[in-house]
Amino acid sequence: MDSKRYLSFLLVISSIPVVLYQIFDLKWIAIPWLPVALLGTAVAFMVGFKNNAAYDRTWEARKIWGAIVNFSRTWGLMVKDYISNKHAEHKLSEAELHQIRLELMNRHFAWLAALRYQLREAKPREGIYKEYNAEFKSKRFSVHEQESEMADTLRPYLSASELEHIMNKSNKAAQIIALQSSHVRRLFDDGYIEDFRHMEMEKILAELYNQQGGSERIKNFPYPRQFTTISLWLIKIFICLLPFGMIQEFADLGSQFIWLSIPFSALSGWIFTSMEKIGEATENPFEGSANDIPITAMSRNIEIDLLEIINEPHQLKPIKAINSILT
Repeated sequence: MDSKRYLSFLLVISSIPVVLYQIFDLKWIAIPWLPVALLGTAVAFMVGFKNNAAYDRTWEARKIWGAIVNFSRTWGLMVKDYISNKHAEHKLSEAELHQIRLELMNRHFAWLAALRYQLREAKPREGIYKEYNAEFKSKRFSVHEQESEMADTLRPYLSASELEHIMNKSNKAAQIIALQSSHVRRLFDDGYIEDFRHMEMEKILAELYNQQGGSERIKNFPYPRQFTTISLWLIKIFICLLPFGMIQEFADLGSQFIWLSIPFSALSGWIFTSMEKIGEATENPFEGSANDIPITAMSRNIEIDLLEIINEPHQLKPIKAINSILT
């Protein structure tokens, strides 16, 4: 249910007590404002707590992917400058060295793609799959990882044997890093990377594992349901009681002012329900909503940066926002 329809619903809820009080002369339905205000204070604390916690999850996700961007660029520099013929017995041409660098870069792009697909797998608890959010998404934007197959996206980056190996694994992103480590070890054994540089490259792969683990932690551990449930039910109780408390307040100003309690009750209820929806839309930053961390766009920027670091020609462009939404 979008904001406009929810406001219409609140107007109806707010009108019923006023009609009963004013038209049917049921004066006893008015309740003192103090208990309603106390409940509203408790609801405000609960909603504020939930939204702060939800924002922390999104901010942590953004920091993780900011680190992925930085470590990716560092990886690109290492691949460009660390791989050489200096300590190798069998010397390679510059074109052959470039092909090795490109293979390592492509495997990194495959890791980014596999991680995106894993982070955007459907989870029953995620709000994007609720009817009103799904309707908004169908009209405004789409998420590539939810409309295409992972194998098709990975195919340009991996060899046929590597793709077959990866697609048979449960955690595909983790296995791609393992392939990357094996390749780096072979380059070390053949003398194209010396000992210190090999250790530094392995440290970057370990850091990428750490950032993957951080992303998986947010994806797989939801915001506790007990906080979500109690917050939602307190809001429902509050918006139902709110009109009954406002009637007496406006009646004290004069009978002609009683009808003003309808818009004020609806507006107050709308503020609380909107804050609840904001928290719901923020607590899962990888679900594929309009408020997600734009990991697809960030991955494209990483790919462009790394290809340009090794001077590989490409036709890629940064992903642009659709309807002001970047995925």
